[in-house]
Amino acid sequence: MSDGRPHRATPDGGGADPVDDDVAEPTGSARTTPAVAIPHRTGLSVLLTWVRRLTVATVVAFAAVQVARQWPEVSATVRALPWVHVLLSVLATAAGVLLGPLVWRAALAAMGARVRIPQAARVYLVGQLGKYVPGSVVALLLQMELARAAGISRVRGLTASLLTAGVAVVTSLLAGLLAIPALAGSRPALLWLFTLLPVGLALLHPAVLTSVVDRLLALLRQQPLPQRLAGGAILRASGLSLLGYLLYGVQLFLLVDTVLGPGSTNRALLLVLCVGTMGVAMTAGLAAFVLPSGIGAREAVIVGALTAVLPYGQALALAIVSRVVFTVVELASAGVAALVARRSTRHGTPG
Repeated sequence: MSDGRPHRATPDGGGADPVDDDVAEPTGSARTTPAVAIPHRTGLSVLLTWVRRLTVATVVAFAAVQVARQWPEVSATVRALPWVHVLLSVLATAAGVLLGPLVWRAALAAMGARVRIPQAARVYLVGQLGKYVPGSVVALLLQMELARAAGISRVRGLTASLLTAGVAVVTSLLAGLLAIPALAGSRPALLWLFTLLPVGLALLHPAVLTSVVDRLLALLRQQPLPQRLAGGAILRASGLSLLGYLLYGVQLFLLVDTVLGPGSTNRALLLVLCVGTMGVAMTAGLAAFVLPSGIGAREAVIVGALTAVLPYGQALALAIVSRVVFTVVELASAGVAALVARRSTRHGTPG
């Protein structure tokens, strides 16, 4: 299906990859177009770098003070967590994290490109480690280069990562709707995040999203997409992403339910609260991009929401445990994905 959109000709007469940065210029052209321009460091960029560093240092110092003040309750809560529940929370987190590569793969498929699952896992999971670098686009750039190594053009890989991030914002806010009652009483300032939801939902329409991607490609001096983004692939990416946030909510629920104990509250309502809390927490973490992996912003949302059912010290302890679980799972999954992709490439295993 062409939708009347122009294709770029190739020597064999077929339609070329519209975002293949490696063949962006005709043969014999003296001009080369870089896939991504890396700006020179200026006085302003140096200043922003130090501002980001000071911001991270301030957040870490504030968190340390809070933990120190609440240490008796924090430490007691952590020690009281049954290892079985912690293990189950790790498994729920791992299931959610491992859906990430499938979301990225679906976003790539929306552009008509295919990549095997082991390669998608390597691109997404290893690339995601870049988010631990504060205030940068390291994760996007790393995913772009890993995609190129997997045979996907850099710009197409970058576009898939941006689509994945956009889908993540929308689906996390959808999940976060469940936490509005708790946040309205404890963190009303966070409710402004939901103003992004109608815009995000509108942008997920294939026609609108295709127009946005084409504008982005124009800024990168690349050809527009040869056809409209596939709506089915975008819908699949959104469904997988939403399922991931539901699993993250289960992770938090397993921890909170252990602390509260049986009969202390309605477990169905508690699960709803935890799913919504993790949705908003992840959105806040994405918004606080100057912080490595949104550290501090995510925990502030979790603590604020959980104080509706727990004392502050216990809520803080569970937010810390949740962060540790995520970090361990993300590091482990990236390592496993790299090994599996290497073995798959070596042996030619189909994805």
